[in-house]
Amino acid sequence: MSDLNTASNLEKVLKAGHIGVTSECGPPRGSDAEEVKKKGMLIKDHVDAINVTDNQTAMTRMSSLAACVHLKLMGIEPVLQMVTRDRNRVALQSDILGAASFDIPNMLCLSGDHQSFGDCAQGQNVHDLDSMQLIQTVRHMRDEGKFLGGDDIKRPPKIFVGAAANPFADPFEIRVPRLAKKIACGAEFIQTQCIYNIDKFKEWIRRSVDRGLTEKTFIMAGMTPMKSVGMAKYMKNRVPGMDVPDEIIARLAGAEKGKQAQEGIDICVEHIQELKEIKGVSGFHIMAIEWEEKVPEIVERAGLYPRPEV
Repeated sequence: MSDLNTASNLEKVLKAGHIGVTSECGPPRGSDAEEVKKKGMLIKDHVDAINVTDNQTAMTRMSSLAACVHLKLMGIEPVLQMVTRDRNRVALQSDILGAASFDIPNMLCLSGDHQSFGDCAQGQNVHDLDSMQLIQTVRHMRDEGKFLGGDDIKRPPKIFVGAAANPFADPFEIRVPRLAKKIACGAEFIQTQCIYNIDKFKEWIRRSVDRGLTEKTFIMAGMTPMKSVGMAKYMKNRVPGMDVPDEIIARLAGAEKGKQAQEGIDICVEHIQELKEIKGVSGFHIMAIEWEEKVPEIVERAGLYPRPEV
C-alpha cells in the first residue's frame, strides 16, 4: 500500500486501522448541481468519503468529475468513479489530471455497464484500456510521475486508487484470483458488489485472507438496503452477478404492510454488525440508491458513528 502523503481522509482512516465508511450519490440527469449537493449534505457527517458514479447503468448524466468538484468545494471528500467504457487512454489521463487539479484524492477504476442498458444503446463503447489497466495507469502517473507515452508529468496526481470486486459472479472459483490481479495492478482499496449472501461473502473473504490479499489492500463490503420485496426479487432475477438468498425475500415479504422498507434497513444494519467482526473486512460502502437520507440511520445503528478524525 502506498505511503504517499495524500490528502485522502479515507486513506488515513483505513491506514489508522479504523473501519472505513463510504457512501455514494449519482449525479443528476441535468446541469443543476443542487441535487448532488443535497445528497452530499445528507450523508457527509456519517462517512469518510462519497463516491460519485460515472454515468451508471450507461445513462447520460452530469459528469462524475464535475459533480466531485461540487462536493469538494463544499468540504466533502469525493471518490471519483471512472469507467473505461467511454474514454480512450488520452481522455482517461486527461480526466485524471483534471481531478488532481482540484485535489480530488480518491478514484475508483471501473469498466462500466454496457451501453445497451442505457439511453444511448447505439453508442460506441471504447475500452481502449480495461479496468485493470486503468488502475495501472493511475499508479504509473502517480508513482512514476509519467504519462503512458513516457513523458514527465508536471505535478503528478496524488490519488488513492480503488477498484471494485464482485464476490458473487460466476464462476465463483475465479473471484479471488481476479481480486489478486487487481491488487497486483495497484488497487489500494476495494469496494464490493452489494452483499446479501453473507455465507458466500465470508467464504470469499476467507480465501482472500488465506492468500494474504487483505494484507495488501483494504476491502470495503458493499451494502444496499432493500426498499421492498419487489426490489429484492428484481435484484435476484434481473441484475447479473447479484446473489439474493430466498430467506431475505421471505423476510421482507413477511414484514407488516408498510414496514418492508424498515425491514430492509434492519437487515442492512444486522449484516454490517456481523461483517465488521470478520477478519479481512476493513470497511463498508453503503449504496442507498436514491435513499441517501437513510445512510445516517444505518451508520449510527451499526455502531459506526461518530466517524474518527485522523
